[in-house]
Amino acid sequence: MPRRGTDQPTLPGLTDTDLFAGFGPSLFRAATDVPSGCAVRTRGAAKLRDAVRVQAPRTPGVYGMLGPKGHVVYVGKAKNLRARLLSYFRDSSDPKAGKIIRHTATLVWEHVPDEFAALLRELELIRRFRPRFNVLGQPGRQRYVYLCLGRGPAAYAYVSRERSGKELAVYGPFVGRERSRDAIRRLNLEFHLRDCPNSIPMLFSDQAELFDTDRSAKCLRYELGTCLGPCGGFCTSGEYAERVQAAKAFLDGRDLSVIDRLTEQMTAAAVEQRYEQAAALRDRLTALTWLRDKLTFLRTARANNSFVYPLVGSDNLTRWYLIHGGVVQGVVREPECTASTEAARAALETVFTPRFTPQTALERCVDSVLIVTGWFRKREAEKAVLMTRKQAEARCRP
Repeated sequence: MPRRGTDQPTLPGLTDTDLFAGFGPSLFRAATDVPSGCAVRTRGAAKLRDAVRVQAPRTPGVYGMLGPKGHVVYVGKAKNLRARLLSYFRDSSDPKAGKIIRHTATLVWEHVPDEFAALLRELELIRRFRPRFNVLGQPGRQRYVYLCLGRGPAAYAYVSRERSGKELAVYGPFVGRERSRDAIRRLNLEFHLRDCPNSIPMLFSDQAELFDTDRSAKCLRYELGTCLGPCGGFCTSGEYAERVQAAKAFLDGRDLSVIDRLTEQMTAAAVEQRYEQAAALRDRLTALTWLRDKLTFLRTARANNSFVYPLVGSDNLTRWYLIHGGVVQGVVREPECTASTEAARAALETVFTPRFTPQTALERCVDSVLIVTGWFRKREAEKAVLMTRKQAEARCRP
């Protein structure tokens, strides 16, 4: 996947004013939809503004700011492209908007059928191009992270922007890297898992022949009783594996007894006026409770959010967003003819079959669980139009 820098893909072939065929393939576009847009290249903010005023439509879409070498430096979404793009040129606009325009040599935009599609497409493009100004302090932009359990032979919990596919388990996405890191640090402490660098070898006690008898832990956590000490051979591989499985049971929501234990200990310490200890226990409990609540929210969203969302676009055509496990897995046109009916029926079978896994879709775009739940939380009335798989399939019958 391209990172920020010289290896970022460019968008070649743009003239002073040209039709723009879009930013590339999308998971969130119906197969029959042909992307289109416009590109404007000119010198100076005033000329860019004039071009936007004349050419930008009042329709939903996504837009990109390109630097002099064609690199995408910023991606945004809009319910009304013309109004949103003109806002960058106002004297009262955010200082960051002016900074983005100063680094912009070309403006491009791509039409999408509706605001929901714009939201999904924006995040897809941010993941693809990694624009510099979408990372460096854009107001409201949050970075997603995943909680991972893995990195053997002594697995532990850690936070990562990406998934390698080699983890024992992956949870998320979460918003808030620092909050997530603190929760994971405390999780490793509570379950006595290591959090040392991978460069430190792990030597279990049932592998005694592999190292000499003069062993010592590589940090103070073993002495403090918050780590089993696999670096010094102070536990067997089986004992450590039990703690990993206990941590996984907590993350899966199958065993939350650690929350009850910390609550009892904190209450007892407060009653006995051991206030410093009570405060320390409160901090541990707060972090793990936050993590439990976030994981519960995601599990509930994935379990309950499986439906078809029909949405009328600005072109007066209806598209079905196929949402399964809380994630938008595809888009098809509402059945109107034999071809569109067959396409819709095939898509429903692919997405909602019990054998379907969203892994491929998730690799192609930021997990849309948070997008879907946030969209319907703000638009309760939209839930009235949702269809189950069976209701959608009934619409596909001859």
